[in-house]
Amino acid sequence: MRAIWKGAIAFGLVNVPVKVYSATEDHDISLHQVHNADGGRIRYQRRCEVCSKIIDYSDIDKAYEDEGRTVVLSKDELKSIPAENSHEIEVVQFVPSEQLEPMMFEKSYYLEPDSKSPKAYVLLRRALEDTDRVAIVQFALREKTRLGALRIKDEVLVLQSLLWPDEVRDASFPALDTSIRISAQEREMSAALVESMAADFEPEHFTDDYQVQLRKLIEAKLEKGDSLDTDETFGAEAGGAGNGEVIDLMEALKRSLERKRGGGKPAASEDADDAGTGETADSPGGKAPAKAGAKTAGTRTTSAKTAAAKSSEAKTAAAKPAAKATTTRARKGA
Repeated sequence: MRAIWKGAIAFGLVNVPVKVYSATEDHDISLHQVHNADGGRIRYQRRCEVCSKIIDYSDIDKAYEDEGRTVVLSKDELKSIPAENSHEIEVVQFVPSEQLEPMMFEKSYYLEPDSKSPKAYVLLRRALEDTDRVAIVQFALREKTRLGALRIKDEVLVLQSLLWPDEVRDASFPALDTSIRISAQEREMSAALVESMAADFEPEHFTDDYQVQLRKLIEAKLEKGDSLDTDETFGAEAGGAGNGEVIDLMEALKRSLERKRGGGKPAASEDADDAGTGETADSPGGKAPAKAGAKTAGTRTTSAKTAAAKSSEAKTAAAKPAAKATTTRARKGA
């Protein structure tokens, strides 16, 4: 990794020199644009609207327009802004981590101690550990004053830039203001479905399917050229996200639970076996015995958890299609 910035954390009167590194990177396959007729590369040019010349980046300044007036700002003028010249990460508060809204998180950076003696770095890290708090900081980076959160990850200080409050939009959706009635049975079934899919989050068990399939397409194209058959490459079932059947919310929950419980066995007969009655969620009135349903869900959940303990990876893989089916059908039912 290459440091993108050097500065110091101002922790009261304690100065902690650090190097800043980007903690994340994009794994997407890089594609460029070409003319579909002849494959020629499409390139963008910085062309001046006044003289029509192509301009070098070094000859470009920035400007702001206000009611027909244009203010041109040179590079030297922008660099003269005091905040731009600051290389200080100022600690302004220590707050409980749960008070930070995840929506405000923007980008993460690793901080490496930049001195022969990292004692001040370790002291700040220990202070965060001992108090179980996050440091709120302010700093300037790449022509922008930023708010940030300083925390610990694997013995390393991590700086996470935060959006300013006015950069987070308010959510106002009239549809949520209407009165919606959720039955007790719907809540029980949805809770049972959540419990059947419960697991510890292990990100290494998930893959970026689009990038994997894009790589597969590129390799097939390199091998077969224009004779490529995409149906043959991905399989005929690749495009089918569902059969388009419209079902109601209870039916979607019921089928999702059936799939999680092992599949194959009709939900109606399964409910009848466990509850001791032939009445199911979509019988007239939809009044299946709640207690029996809860007991069944609990039994199935225990079984699911036992299976998950034996194979966490298998459980994650099974959860993905079930989650997609639930979302698609629930939306269509609504």
